[in-house]
Amino acid sequence: MSTPFTPAEVRHAVELLASRSLIRLVTEIDDNGAIPPRRLTGTLPDLSAHQLRSASDTARAHGLIRVAPGVGLELTDAGSELADLYDAMARWARRHAVPAPVCEFSRRIRHVLDLLAQSLTTEHADGLAPLSAARLTSAGDAADLARHRTLLIQWLAGNPEVARVPETEPVA
Repeated sequence: MSTPFTPAEVRHAVELLASRSLIRLVTEIDDNGAIPPRRLTGTLPDLSAHQLRSASDTARAHGLIRVAPGVGLELTDAGSELADLYDAMARWARRHAVPAPVCEFSRRIRHVLDLLAQSLTTEHADGLAPLSAARLTSAGDAADLARHRTLLIQWLAGNPEVARVPETEPVA
């Protein structure tokens, strides 16, 4: 499957999707349902107010969550699909004990996204060389990781605003 992403778009998408606070927000809502806005700090006490504000602003801007009146922050369809993708990546990483046998859920997701990043650029559209560089133990492992690559490409294609690099303001 070819990829229409430039290296800058891939870097932007991976940085956004691998954000610990975004991962925590999306997976918390996926696991436990909507979060009333005033309960966000109590629900995710390991994140600072700034991290929570940034994560919720980013998630809303990219169509991952919405504010449902009387309910709170809930996932959109795109957010639910991302949560499923996060779960699949974390399961793969846990099965392969990467980046370590014991580590935080968000670190596992970042590790898989980093593995997949190079294979998403237009220069590596075949996707094979970067994935084989991961030194996987079997063809099945490589096929599993390639499947995650395909799922990520499909998700990004359906949510192109995530890969869109924001234009910088001119410096005065």
